[in-house]
Amino acid sequence: MSYHLTYLEAVVTGLVQGVTELFPISSLGHNVLLPALIGGSWANALNVSAPGSPYLAFIVGLHVATAVAMIAYFWRDWLRIAAGFLSSLRRRSATTPDERLAWMIILGTIPVGIVGVALQKVFTNVFAKPELAAVFLAVNGVILLLSERMRRARLGARGAATAAVPSVPPRGPVPGRPDPGRPAGRPGPDGYSQQPWQQQQQGPGGNGRPGNGRGQYGQQPEQYGRVPGRHAAGQAPGGQAPGGQVPAAAAADPAVAADRRLSTMDYRQAVIVGGAQILALLPGISRDGMVTVAGMWRGLRREDAVRFSFLLSAPVILAAGVLKVPDLTGPMTKGMHGPVLVGSLIAGVAAFLSVRFLTKYFSEDKSLNPFGIYCLVAGLGSLAYLAIK
Repeated sequence: MSYHLTYLEAVVTGLVQGVTELFPISSLGHNVLLPALIGGSWANALNVSAPGSPYLAFIVGLHVATAVAMIAYFWRDWLRIAAGFLSSLRRRSATTPDERLAWMIILGTIPVGIVGVALQKVFTNVFAKPELAAVFLAVNGVILLLSERMRRARLGARGAATAAVPSVPPRGPVPGRPDPGRPAGRPGPDGYSQQPWQQQQQGPGGNGRPGNGRGQYGQQPEQYGRVPGRHAAGQAPGGQAPGGQVPAAAAADPAVAADRRLSTMDYRQAVIVGGAQILALLPGISRDGMVTVAGMWRGLRREDAVRFSFLLSAPVILAAGVLKVPDLTGPMTKGMHGPVLVGSLIAGVAAFLSVRFLTKYFSEDKSLNPFGIYCLVAGLGSLAYLAIK
């Protein structure tokens, strides 16, 4: 049976892929549902589970384009993490945040890599059906909504516990501190007492120069700032300047701070969070969504969990693309190279814009609920439409 891919199909599929790959709404689920919902020649030409169909290879090609876009967006971060990985090999240890994060990404990728290679055909042939994709998409929405509800419950319980702790009455005036109501601490350069997190901002010797303000691995209380997660700049390999000190510009970069917080996970946690990607082999379950939910469940901030999901996605997607290169360049896609190229370019641009939007969105501490509601409505709506079609 011969297959034909039009430029319109390639453009629409590439746009859907580029947007849905980064949003926690499952790109594979949309790519399975879209042809079935449109019907006609789309349902025949863009059928993932059809024997000998090149559509899966085309989808993997689009995935590679989105991975390239993500690497381009975070290129400074990837250079820093790659430098950390190389330095850990030279020293045969992983001690700096960048070195630890590099190995966490590697370890977090192994579970889905093993399962994907072993069971990819099973997942494709058994589960890549429109009706099942609709069900899994609705399940994905329920998981996102429940994760946000659990997060609010944890924060509420934490706030109640904090409110139950009796407050300490202010100490009286002391020499060198004009404000008697200011909490006790180490006097700062202005004569006022400093909080512990402010003391960390002092330079060497407490001379009042700004330091990193984040402790050993960049940890900082939740209320003292959000983390956009954009790429880092001005940092030496391994995440530190010569002499072990962090440059002020790098310390102020939110991506560096986020990576330091991520590096405080232990390796077992990284494997557990990364292993959540296995669920995304089911069409309709989002890779980024599951990693984000697993990260939040293991105690990560929402924005840090999202960042870790972005960092984990690129190596998995690129590895899948390498495995499908023979299909993309072989006789299966003969006559389709033009549409494949156009679709890939569209997917790459859409992915770049999507990751920029999502980075800003989650830096403002916004919820997963809109994505959960969309998945639930789209999944149930698609299932109803397919049932009466």
